[in-house]
Amino acid sequence: MERQKRVSQRRPEGCGLARRGFLKGMLSAGGMAAAPWLVPASALGRDGAVAPSERIVLGGIGIGRRGSHDLRWVIGEPDVQFVASCDVWRERREMVKKMVDDKYGNRDCVVYRDMREFLEKRTDIDALLITTGDRWHAAASVMAMRAGKDVYSEKPSSMTVAEGQAVVETARRYGRVYQTGTQRLSEANFTVCNELLRLGRLGRVHTVRAHIAGGNAVMNRGWLPGEALPAADELDWDAWLGPCPWRPYNKNYVQGGWRNQYDFHTSCIGEWGAHTFAQCQVAIGMGGSSAVSYEYVENASGDGMVATFSNGVKMVLQQKGWHGSCGVRYEGDEGWVACADGYSRPEASSLALLADYSKVVQDYVARTGRAQNHMRNFLDCVRSRQQPIANPEVMHRSMSTVHAANIAMWLGRSMRYDPAKEAFVGDPEADRLRSRAMRGPWAV
Repeated sequence: MERQKRVSQRRPEGCGLARRGFLKGMLSAGGMAAAPWLVPASALGRDGAVAPSERIVLGGIGIGRRGSHDLRWVIGEPDVQFVASCDVWRERREMVKKMVDDKYGNRDCVVYRDMREFLEKRTDIDALLITTGDRWHAAASVMAMRAGKDVYSEKPSSMTVAEGQAVVETARRYGRVYQTGTQRLSEANFTVCNELLRLGRLGRVHTVRAHIAGGNAVMNRGWLPGEALPAADELDWDAWLGPCPWRPYNKNYVQGGWRNQYDFHTSCIGEWGAHTFAQCQVAIGMGGSSAVSYEYVENASGDGMVATFSNGVKMVLQQKGWHGSCGVRYEGDEGWVACADGYSRPEASSLALLADYSKVVQDYVARTGRAQNHMRNFLDCVRSRQQPIANPEVMHRSMSTVHAANIAMWLGRSMRYDPAKEAFVGDPEADRLRSRAMRGPWAV
């Protein structure tokens, strides 16, 4: 197993003594060698505990408000030990350390400011939770996988087609497990919708509808006014910007104001489309491809755009139609099914479609071996080295559909895309928008 082939178990100062060194010191201490040594059952993997040598050693990069949800999720798993986190913002570093230390009842979590130092020093870490803002997801994932780490990255996991290609290639080249945080692919309600489609119970599916967030697809390309920079230890602004173009510091950026900014965000289409496009594409058997045509709509958001796949299924980008966020709806000749966050059960054209809801979920788990828990699916794959449900290809191909839809809105015209060549058909101007220049030294 890959995680058992660690190059080193070295721990930086402040991380506590290694177990072997601690025992040696205790046994050699005067008067202590003769005393009985009681080893807790948890250290031996008894009473349902996981022995330390069998735990997945986890670290984090850029854990903030959304990331803290993921962190609570993962440190609740018995076979995980979270040991260190890196963030350019001191407030966030301290927040993560307190969370982890409170959970484990110690002061062992180590924090870093510089990602390069973090990745170089922590050779003991098996996997990383990356929950930065959108601008850093792909670059940090590539850097982490090059350093030998498996990666769970929040969505949207790429800013451009080229970034998605880099994630796919890096995961393949370095043999890393990668999961993007489209967690609805691992939730029972959405699984049932996908399985009803796969099992043919909706008949021939001709249309799927993907929820997109409110807001604008055409984003702000200007800058907020500059303010005095905080001390570097308080906030490393250069590293916060990372591969993005330089901008003067403004506190609103770091407090969430990066949204709806071209350099930092994937627009209202990517905000929820990162979830819903992946859900739709996996459901219709297009998880390894992207839409081939995009019909421009004359509004600010892309609401109503139709993206068509090579199998003929049309995906409609839609802002309304669900009582909840991140909804999908699948429509076939013999019925429809829909779901969004907050639904106790999916809605369907017939109650009979949902009569064996529990069995559909159980059969899916038995067929795929995947847990109905997105983080657990990732952790299981860290151990087995199998591909998780939201693997690099699924992430990249669904995000390519996001990027192509955005480009159609930015350029104000319909267009065609070739998923095999990963290029627009006869549109050099659109092709140039498949990538963006990355600022050194953060380019990957």
